[in-house]
Amino acid sequence: MEKILIIVNAEVSEQGQQIFASPVTERMVAAIRRGIATYSYEPVSIEVISAGSLWSKGTKYVAEETRTIYCPLTIQLPDYFNFPAKDVFSACKDISGTRHWVEKNLGYKTSFGDHWLGHLWLPVVLTKKGLLYAEVIGEGAIPNSYEQPIVLSSRHRQSLHHLARNLLDYLSAIPAVYLIQFSLHNNEIVFDRLWPFPAAPALASLKFQEPDLFACHWQCLSNQPITELNSLEQTMSI
Repeated sequence: MEKILIIVNAEVSEQGQQIFASPVTERMVAAIRRGIATYSYEPVSIEVISAGSLWSKGTKYVAEETRTIYCPLTIQLPDYFNFPAKDVFSACKDISGTRHWVEKNLGYKTSFGDHWLGHLWLPVVLTKKGLLYAEVIGEGAIPNSYEQPIVLSSRHRQSLHHLARNLLDYLSAIPAVYLIQFSLHNNEIVFDRLWPFPAAPALASLKFQEPDLFACHWQCLSNQPITELNSLEQTMSI
């Protein structure tokens, strides 16, 4: 039986029960659970733990008679926690280092400090056979709300795809869903950061895309093929 370990930003009560830090986190966990339930063809065991519990070096999660699939939904993991995507997560956590590499090697403008922070996200589904690009996600009018799709020009899409391919290749990224966070400044792409999992903006895909980005993430982690991403709604442009 496969064991899926979902790691989130959360607190733990004195009784050992998880108290999620935000409704957004709860929605993300519910979404990945639905994806696992929909695209699992053998019995699986799911455990949700807080990232804080990993900061104790005495905490170990060892699968003896099961294959453990690690599914962090947070970037805040301790350096000594070993899992297949450790190097990619570490690079994504080093925001300034990633920005420097993108600017130096790919020639894109990048965010700095609190300037030009990204308000758009390009979802990239990295399968064993290649890359699939979902529609861009943007911020909604309500805090912690997101909208998909935001349609960009062909030039901007090609530029984003070039950025994604080269950055993921440089990081030797493993199959998963990634979000390229960026902004448009003076009609040019400004790179902000890379998320190595379907972060909060991916919730927009639950109403727009089939399979949604959380289901795609599970399919990637479990080495299932994804042939196409189907849109469910009309598009909006900027």
